[in-house]
Amino acid sequence: MAPQATSARVPASSGDPNKLRPGDRAVHDWYRFVLSFPPHLVRDYLDRFGVGPRATVLDPFCGTGPTLVECRKLGVRSVGVEASPMAHFASSVKVDWQGRRDELLRYAEEAATAARTRLRKQGIDDLAKLPLFGKNKNPPVPLANLPPEQEALLVKNSISPMPLHKTLALLGEIDRRGSSRLQSYGRLALATALVRDIGNLKFGPEVGVGRIKDDATVADAWFERMVAMANDLHALADRANVEARAIRSDARTADDVLEPGSVDAVITSPPYPNEKDYTRTTRLESVILGLIRSKAELRRLKQGMIRSNTRGVYKADTDDREVEDNAKVRHIADAIERRRVDLGKTSGFERMYSRVTKLYFGGMTRHLASLRPVLKPGAKLAYVVGDQASYLRIMIRTGQLLAEVASSLGYKVVGIDLFRTRLSTATGDQLREEVVLLEWPGQATSGSSPRGTIGWCRPNPSLRTTLIDTGNGCRARRRAHRLEPRGRRRSSCRP
Repeated sequence: MAPQATSARVPASSGDPNKLRPGDRAVHDWYRFVLSFPPHLVRDYLDRFGVGPRATVLDPFCGTGPTLVECRKLGVRSVGVEASPMAHFASSVKVDWQGRRDELLRYAEEAATAARTRLRKQGIDDLAKLPLFGKNKNPPVPLANLPPEQEALLVKNSISPMPLHKTLALLGEIDRRGSSRLQSYGRLALATALVRDIGNLKFGPEVGVGRIKDDATVADAWFERMVAMANDLHALADRANVEARAIRSDARTADDVLEPGSVDAVITSPPYPNEKDYTRTTRLESVILGLIRSKAELRRLKQGMIRSNTRGVYKADTDDREVEDNAKVRHIADAIERRRVDLGKTSGFERMYSRVTKLYFGGMTRHLASLRPVLKPGAKLAYVVGDQASYLRIMIRTGQLLAEVASSLGYKVVGIDLFRTRLSTATGDQLREEVVLLEWPGQATSGSSPRGTIGWCRPNPSLRTTLIDTGNGCRARRRAHRLEPRGRRRSSCRP
């Protein structure tokens, strides 16, 4: 029986459920994706799963670290996996709480002062009170720039020449002094200042260019973020020794980097199947910090990620083979292709809509299969995913399809919570953003999986859970065997 989603929603009195609450800003606000899921969602599921201080929580798509940071605040061990170099760097810095406030403030003051002095010697002012920065319109020195190959990676006009010159001057001072830990704090603060204060980017459903700023204050914007970091570190010093780490790797091969039987719970939000290029969202700071230096490096980055948009699809990709026997994924892909033909859409990207849908769910199949060896029996999992209609307005019920994939791999599908709804830019409809709840029984099951149960969950008054039936007969058992990593086949099923 197909999963049936409830119409329950977070009560209106709670406001936007995806918004970062004022009390949650410490550390989370050091660097954050616009569409990151909120810390309070992590707390909700840690509580529902009964996760205690002896447990280990995994976020295999950890992004900028909301799960890791919140677990650390609560004294719970955590580990994250992330393919993006910028997001991995952000997560790693955000869970390093060993820095001391006085040391960080001294370092920040020295770097900011040195950058201002260096610019002033060039005849360039970086003072916030200068009206319209008129003195910098005709600088007496050539402005610094990025190497051509790196500059070509930037979204056009994402940063103006003068702010870029100032940023590179400050980055040089950040890297010229202090320990590697202090430099990492400084670089992350600069990444945030680039996006929020210095560059020209705007964020909606997609990243784009907003108002062009011919000039911007750089050192002051950066210094303010360093002060916030220093204050957060001081406030959280008593939790600095809680274990938390981020690993840069591909979530589709999580068992290559995680210890067998080490994970008690998973709370995560993978990419959604849409046309959002997640590498574009962090392109400005990734390039300026030198985390991506060439098109070849960008290509390798995309190849290490779940295929969720056509700009990350390559001829040699094979993840779609993992869902060859999944009738519902195949039905959606076929519907997209029929719609494309009916509408006469012939561009290269449009021709890939059907394939990227299969690649996405094939990649998620590989990911869920790779998790099985690292999960403890009874491990609980929460996946925040969203329905999509980006591909020629064909609705993709991501949560329901992901639940069926998980069931075919031996997971117990517990239910689907409605987290929120959001407006589709393609159709104008309200799309569901859901939390798929799973449990790992300890081995791939033989025969049909039992009806889901929420006996291990304490009720959450703001969310209602839908119980669903999904079957996994002989075909599913064979696929479970085929997807086990070589040398780690632990399933008790017999072909």
